Amino acid sequence: MTIDTLKAAKKAIGAKQTVKSVERGQVEIVFLASDAENRVVQPIRELCSKKNIEVQETLTMQELGQACSIAVGAAAVAVLK
Repeated sequence: MTIDTLKAAKKAIGAKQTVKSVERGQVEIVFLASDAENRVVQPIRELCSKKNIEVQETLTMQELGQACSIAVGAAAVAVLK
């Protein structure tokens, strides 16, 4: 999935919203920022592993924030089904 696809997709932005969406079974794929603090993204990574949800960690927090059209970085973004 590219940044352009991410921009157009319906998504949950941020670690807390990502966790909620994963727990509800609403997520197609999760993007975790490669430069986010491990204490923030590790629980999401583990939850996605349990739920068999694909995780990509190629973008930075700034790139994820830009892809979501927000002025700050994002540690996690979930693309919703």
